[in-house]
Amino acid sequence: MNHASNDTHAPTQVLRLLREHPKRWLLPALTAVVLSGVYALVRPAPWEASQALIVRNEAAASQDVPGRFVQPEEMKTVQETILELAKSHGVLSAALGQVGPPAAREDRSEAWPSANEVADLRDALSLVPPKGAEFGKTEVFYLKVRDRDRPRAVALASAVCGQLETAMQKVRDAKAQSMIRELQKTVGAAEADLSQSTEKLSGIEREVGSDLAELRLLYQSNSGESALQRSLTEIRTELRQVCSAVKSNEQLLVLLKQAQTEPERLVAMPNQLLDSQPALRKLKDGLVEAQLSTAQLQGRMTAGHPLVAAARESQAEIRNRVHDELANAIRAIEVDLRLGNQKGAMLDEQSAAVRARLDRLAALRAPYSNQIAATHKRSELLDRAQQRLADAHATQASAATASLVARIDGPDTGTRPIGPGRATIVLLGLAGGLFAGFGVVLLTVNPADGWHGQPARAVPEHRRDASATQAHANGNGRQRPASSHGNLTVQQALKKLAAGDRV
Repeated sequence: MNHASNDTHAPTQVLRLLREHPKRWLLPALTAVVLSGVYALVRPAPWEASQALIVRNEAAASQDVPGRFVQPEEMKTVQETILELAKSHGVLSAALGQVGPPAAREDRSEAWPSANEVADLRDALSLVPPKGAEFGKTEVFYLKVRDRDRPRAVALASAVCGQLETAMQKVRDAKAQSMIRELQKTVGAAEADLSQSTEKLSGIEREVGSDLAELRLLYQSNSGESALQRSLTEIRTELRQVCSAVKSNEQLLVLLKQAQTEPERLVAMPNQLLDSQPALRKLKDGLVEAQLSTAQLQGRMTAGHPLVAAARESQAEIRNRVHDELANAIRAIEVDLRLGNQKGAMLDEQSAAVRARLDRLAALRAPYSNQIAATHKRSELLDRAQQRLADAHATQASAATASLVARIDGPDTGTRPIGPGRATIVLLGLAGGLFAGFGVVLLTVNPADGWHGQPARAVPEHRRDASATQAHANGNGRQRPASSHGNLTVQQALKKLAAGDRV
């Protein structure tokens, strides 16, 4: 027979088998339905309480917007910390102790809560993000707790949230205390460095002494003149003036000494040299006028004329006066020269002293600048350490009064328990029972009883004898084996049935 015929009759043959052996598949199906129904009736429906939570950052950690996370990694880190704390033994044990044991607890003498009960609560607790979001990407997440009793699930969710907030505050307090101890050592080291640097700076300033203002001015301003530099400039200007006056007096002294022997030289002497000798200058002017008057009279009159003689006597008198005044002027100029030389020497000393002070300040300027910069740097480090220490103290103070985790509304279990319902469990049991009964039929049916729906027919005796005679006539002394259809095993029959062939 071809394969098409086998494919057509195989489902019909299976249905016929099921009709011929109803007890073999009905009994497992009914058993499964009864068991599933009993399980659906006695099975406690688990409830899941969900508590929405929102997390924020520490107010001192964000300067721009207090409470906001600057980076998403920070929020993810905080939420991971909350997850570990929520599943910690201390939080779960405290929550179970707060709620108390369930009413159906068998062993009342055992300590509450036990390690197994804490482990069961850890398995029943989960932290999940909102639908469609990723954990660590949003500030809102849900804490869910499963329990057989609906009010107990709500109580456990509320207790776990309360213990989580307390544990988070303790962790923040411990972290702040550790930071405070570390920052106190940092502040102490910064204060010691600043004190040492300040002592060095004070030593340099004591060494400078009265020139401290000049040194600070040199440090603060890279251009312009300080008071000491202006003083040096004035001294140099005055020294140049004194040197010029000394040279002028020296030249005047030479000319006056020459004029003392030759009075006529006084007339040719420049007036600029006589600015310091006003009396001598007037005598010079008077001598020039007397000479001019005598020359004019001599041009009109004879040498013996009384007017000419009077003019000559007047001229001689002026020359005598000039001679005397020259001696006085020479002595005065010599005094001026001595004073000028002394003043020049004094100005030289002052200039040298000022230059020495400037050289000393210039040598101290670089170390002083470096020491000031080091002192300012240590002062800034100390300020930052003190600011961080103040932030740590603020964090410790807020850890006992504020929580980074806030609840949104209260725990909610919904209107129905989680998991499949009773009807679903019964239907699943029925389906499983039917499949089990079908397998029992296929595994326990006897092929000789008519696998293909046809009863086995007995072979007539004369045909059996003829078959035996024919086999003997063939000379092989062997009888042909019976058809393999009657000797198939159950596994072979299943394979052939799946292949669509007739068994």
